[in-house]
Amino acid sequence: MITPLLAAGWADLARDTATANPFHEHWFLAPSLAQFDPDGKILLATLVEYGRLVALMPLWRDTDYSGHYLPHLANWIHPNCFCGEPLVARGHSRAFWQQLLAWCDRNQRASLFLHLACLPTDGMAFGTLRDLCADSGRSFAPVKLFERAALRRGVSPDEHLSRTLEKKRRKELARKRRRLEEIGKLEFARSTQVDGIGDWIDGFLELERSGWKGDRGSSLASAPQTEALFRESLFGAAAEGRLERLSLQLDGKPIAMLCNFIAPPFSFGFKTAFDEAYRKYSPGTLLQVENLALLHRADIELSDSCAVPGNPMIEQIWSDRREMAMVSIGIGGTLRRAIGALLTGIELRREEARR
Repeated sequence: MITPLLAAGWADLARDTATANPFHEHWFLAPSLAQFDPDGKILLATLVEYGRLVALMPLWRDTDYSGHYLPHLANWIHPNCFCGEPLVARGHSRAFWQQLLAWCDRNQRASLFLHLACLPTDGMAFGTLRDLCADSGRSFAPVKLFERAALRRGVSPDEHLSRTLEKKRRKELARKRRRLEEIGKLEFARSTQVDGIGDWIDGFLELERSGWKGDRGSSLASAPQTEALFRESLFGAAAEGRLERLSLQLDGKPIAMLCNFIAPPFSFGFKTAFDEAYRKYSPGTLLQVENLALLHRADIELSDSCAVPGNPMIEQIWSDRREMAMVSIGIGGTLRRAIGALLTGIELRREEARR
């Protein structure tokens, strides 16, 4: 149960993290637990120092490891949670991981190792764990590495676009924008406010549901749990000043929409949708061009697209990359750690063979 006291400490922690992660802030993780963990099986691993919450990470006992039955402890994420970095206050990362690993050693039960998914390799957790495991002789295996599109601050939006897209492609996008302007009144809107967010959410859900995701049953509105999470998290993010929402409208009707979670010095592209009736005009790409305004923000050093690696639309505009890792760590006594290291070593070799 999340008490008001925990919620207050949680909000304070989010403002003092070593590596920001909005997906573990209270306004996102609490509704995630409510929707996807009704039986309360997920644990919250926390570190409290002199009454102050200084670390928090959702933890659970899993049995499915790359399609194989292998009991293990793991950080908990779901398909709409795009970063597994724990919330840890500055200066407390090593203490948190020491305490958590010690707890895992004592409470492993049938678990053979600790598995952490979706850790950014530029984050505090990855570096601290790598060094801590090296110092203690505990196995640390990045069993999978992948990169997703990102933007790093450094140049203006116009300069970035000229570096990223060939002149022919830039002229093509400009032509498509003019064609839309000939069809009707084309407007771009950006907001960070709570006002009007309910209507914006309704419009986004309808836009996404009307496309291929709706046809396949994978849109947010296709399941009550994902729709509720989307609604609650966007209202919560806006209330905390963590939300930026953009839309491209034709005659007052949205034809492309996206929302970013803002957690300085990072931003995260949470969701995007476009009207497939206007596909030939590339409304989603035109909106991403407007989204390059993130490069103007002095408080944002890196924007993480949260996109699937290889996404053709975003990767042609977002030319930088952010590396993410899936890491397995030995826990328990000597024998258990040896077995865990053997199993994760096999998985690591399989992953290397797939590259």
